[in-house]
Order: sequence, then C-alpha cells, then structure tokens
Amino acid sequence: MDHLRYLLLLAGCLAVTLPLEPSARVYRRPTRLARAVLPVAVVFLAWDAVAIAARVWWYDPRYLVGVTLPLSVPLEEALFFLIVPVCAVLTLEAVRRLPSVLRRAPHPSEPGR
Repeated sequence: MDHLRYLLLLAGCLAVTLPLEPSARVYRRPTRLARAVLPVAVVFLAWDAVAIAARVWWYDPRYLVGVTLPLSVPLEEALFFLIVPVCAVLTLEAVRRLPSVLRRAPHPSEPGR
C-alpha cells in the first residue's frame, strides 16, 4: 500500500477541493486553467529533472508506483505539479466568489425568500 501513498495524497487533494467547483467554476474554463497551470508545471518539471540528474533530489521508490516519465521524473511528481496548482486555483476562485455567494444566500431570519 505504501507505493500508492503519493497518488492517494494527490487524490485526497482533488477530493477535498472538488466541492468548491460549483462556486469556483474552474473546470468549466479548461483553457484558462491550462494557461495558469501548465507554464509553471513545465518549469518545475524541468527543474526537477535537472535536480534528479544531478543527484541532488531523489524519490523513495517505496512511495511510487514505478512509472517514470522522460528525464527520470516519477509519474506522481508530474501529477503533483498539475494537481496541487489546480487545487490552489479552485480554492482561490472559491474564496474570490465567496462575497457574491454570501450576498445571494437568504438570511435565516427571512423565510420564503
């Protein structure tokens, strides 16, 4: 089960932030999301690949499923650079929309509104 730990952590991040989607509407704008996440992911993936090649950075195989992408980057690490920023964007957009959501919500003392 240890080999799934990293993937389960990433799945947990998605699961925790998924309920934010109805108000954040991030997944409904995939092009905008890609423009926000992909450039940064590419930079960090390259940085990771350089650190791995220089033996400055490594991953414990116990916590990996064993799929390695080009440049020796584990699958989980590549997914990390996509999933965590997506979760961050979801959270940011949900918080940014919170004032308008709260304005539309009926006050408990106003039945039938």
